[in-house]
Order: sequence, then structure tokens, then C-alpha cells
Amino acid sequence: MLTVRDLLKRKNSHTASIHPNQTIYQALQLMATYDIGALLVVEGRELLGIFSERDYARKISLKGKNENNTLVGEVMAKQLTVVSPEDTVEHCMNLMTEKHIRHLPVMKEGKLVGIVSIGDVVKGIIDQQKATIENLESYISGGYLHQSPVQ
Repeated sequence: MLTVRDLLKRKNSHTASIHPNQTIYQALQLMATYDIGALLVVEGRELLGIFSERDYARKISLKGKNENNTLVGEVMAKQLTVVSPEDTVEHCMNLMTEKHIRHLPVMKEGKLVGIVSIGDVVKGIIDQQKATIENLESYISGGYLHQSPVQ
């Protein structure tokens, strides 16, 4: 069964983060640089929250706030749903669906070890299904070729 650990191994080891005292504009620049949809908000080694494109759209843009003088810490999501490296991809998919979220910080023994996105989860499931299909096709064609002729 595919786990969060497996997903993290496939990803770049860099986890993009931002300090709560940085501006929304700086967060947007960082997300554009890394082509990502969310940043973990950290102070030192402590995970404080997450800031996403949705947060920008709903808490900044629609409310007429200025991204140059609004701090990430003012609008970040503080109620976090986290997973561990041992959790299954199916568990992540269920959490994301149930809670309407697209990013899950990954914690191990109270320490941040990464983040998985809905894209990571979907890609993991697709890759797992492809492997299963290839194995079944190989088994079927191998079994068919090795059958003895009917007499």
C-alpha cells in the first residue's frame, strides 16, 4: 500500500515555507518561484499554519486588502490537518475530500518533514493503478502463453 513516505521520496526534498511576519506579496513571489499553491508558515522549527492561493483569493483579494502591507500571519490557516509518513495515500485522499483541503503538512515525532498536495496524492494513486494494470496484463499474457494446448 502506498504511503505518504513513498510520496515524499518522489518529490523534491525542499519544503517551501515562509515566516508569519513576511508580507502576502512575498508569499506570492515565493509560490510563483516554486510553482506551488501553498506555503507552510513556520517560525524557527515550529509549524504555525499554512498560506494558500485560496487564502489569497478569499482573505486578501476579495476583501480589498493590500498584499504589500498584510502579513502572512494575519491570514494564514491556523487549524491544520496533518499526516505522518506512515499514513496511506487513501487516508490522505479521504482527509482532503472530507475537509475540502488541498495540502497536508507531514509531521514525524512532532517535527515537520514535508508537505503533500492533492496533486501528489492523485499522481501516486494513478502510478499505483498503472503498476497494478501492468502486473495484471503481464500475468494474463504470461499465463496465456504458458497454457498447454487443448486436446
